[in-house]
Amino acid sequence: MGYYSDDRDQKPKKSGGWFIPILIGLAVGVLLMLVIYPNFTGKNVALNDHNETKTEQGNTTQKSVNIDVSTQITDIVERVSPAVVGVTNIQTRADFWQEGETSEAGTGSGVIYKKDGEYAYIVTNHHVVENADMLEVVLKDDTHLEAELLGSDLFTDLAVLRVKANQVGEPIEMGSSDNLKVGEPVIAIGNPLGLMFAGSVTQGIISGKQRTIPQDFNQDGRPDWQAEVIQTDAAINPGNSGGALINMGGQLIGINSMKISQNIAQGIGFAIPIDIAQPIINELEETGTVKRPFLGVEIYSLEEVPKVEWKNTLNLPESVEGGIYIWSIEPLSPADQAGLKRLDVITEFAGKPVLNTLDLRKSLYQELKIGDEVSIVYYRDGKRMETKVTLSEQK
Repeated sequence: MGYYSDDRDQKPKKSGGWFIPILIGLAVGVLLMLVIYPNFTGKNVALNDHNETKTEQGNTTQKSVNIDVSTQITDIVERVSPAVVGVTNIQTRADFWQEGETSEAGTGSGVIYKKDGEYAYIVTNHHVVENADMLEVVLKDDTHLEAELLGSDLFTDLAVLRVKANQVGEPIEMGSSDNLKVGEPVIAIGNPLGLMFAGSVTQGIISGKQRTIPQDFNQDGRPDWQAEVIQTDAAINPGNSGGALINMGGQLIGINSMKISQNIAQGIGFAIPIDIAQPIINELEETGTVKRPFLGVEIYSLEEVPKVEWKNTLNLPESVEGGIYIWSIEPLSPADQAGLKRLDVITEFAGKPVLNTLDLRKSLYQELKIGDEVSIVYYRDGKRMETKVTLSEQK
């Protein structure tokens, strides 16, 4: 028989000399990777203290991180927001059977600015309370209170209400709008789009100071007044009217009033400066109305008259570049007593040029007071004339 050899019965020689160096090299490489790249294992390394819990389904670890989200803004909002309220305008309308039916005509916002023991006083906008048969104030906790209207003013778009002092919280702290700076951060609080979004908070900056916005009260296409306002990019929408514009000290610096709503003018909101509003608020609170000087004329801007009529009808010299013409005069008024007549053209009032009705109203309502004697330069049948008038109280 020949010799048979089966390799399976023979054990190979040991050759472990190469394995240990490779193992050591891998271990060193892993350690280096962990040192250089702490997140190499796929787990984030938390630098702050945290609590770990394990789920019942497995070994997945959930980390609960504690973060302090309190900021200056949240502190201000928490302190101030109870003083910002909703204002509901309720009106009575007769139906087909001439029976009165009350309904909500609109909603706005208001700010509690004062408490004197028995009453708390709320400032809002004139257009929020206009034509109301009843007014309701809605507090932050959804408490509804009937409010009394003390007075309102068309030109400044301000109104003052009052409720029982024991029914509301603390008033807001009054600030100043005179020292505002463009770029200064501000907060707006109000009820945009109605009470369903009550107490909404938006943040922005002062975009501009002493802006003048034309106001057309009778919707005839011609401005009747120019309101001086603060411009901000804090979102102000319908329903925010009457709400608070607040500085970073938590002080009231403006009453939100109007918003340009065109798509080309996003981020432009306006507020009545509190330093302009304050004397009006005080007067409305005390007397229910704002007393202004009275001239007693119905006037229109000369720019509304075709140029050909300046010469043919009014007989104005070419040197006249603008003015206002008198359409009618109230009997026994200061203008009547000063000798002014229909179709007289006023070019100077109280020593200043007058180019349109806004110039006259600004001088009359903002620069003069009841009892002042002022000079008037006017043209009658092409002749330059002068007179003086003593301003009386507007009834």
